[in-house]
Amino acid sequence: MNRTLIGACLLAAATAHTPAHAQGESMVTYRMLSPETALEVAQATQQSCRDAGYQVAVAVVDRMGIAQVTLRDRFAGPHTPDTAWRKAWTAVSFRSDTQSLSDRIGAGQMPSSLQDITNALMLGGGVPIEAGGSIVGAVGVSGAPAGDLDDKCARAGIATVQDKLNM
Repeated sequence: MNRTLIGACLLAAATAHTPAHAQGESMVTYRMLSPETALEVAQATQQSCRDAGYQVAVAVVDRMGIAQVTLRDRFAGPHTPDTAWRKAWTAVSFRSDTQSLSDRIGAGQMPSSLQDITNALMLGGGVPIEAGGSIVGAVGVSGAPAGDLDDKCARAGIATVQDKLNM
């Protein structure tokens, strides 16, 4: 799959979630996580993994994929901060959790060449953070023994702030 086609797929995915009345406007308004909420998600995610016996790195990105918080536990591997950020970036960029993306690529439902996009990492552990039906950021986790366990910690961290996000 060439870069033009991949870009078109990403643009189509992004505009598919844009309300029709907003597509022709010259200005947009959107919600983002506060730094305090991003930190709260990261700390709760890290604690969830610690409680399960895993030393991990956690990254929380805003809706644009820019890092807001990165935490690395003392025994998490040196690769884990970057891996966590890439999972979070992928989740927000593709508007889907990375475990589902990995599963769909493995089943041939998505082109495997999507994995060749710079920074994309289709391994479990990246989960979008939603508020009011919009993606406001994502959390990525790296360091548990498997991607599904990273995913479980990420979802537990998001759950701790979901009531705040729904307000």
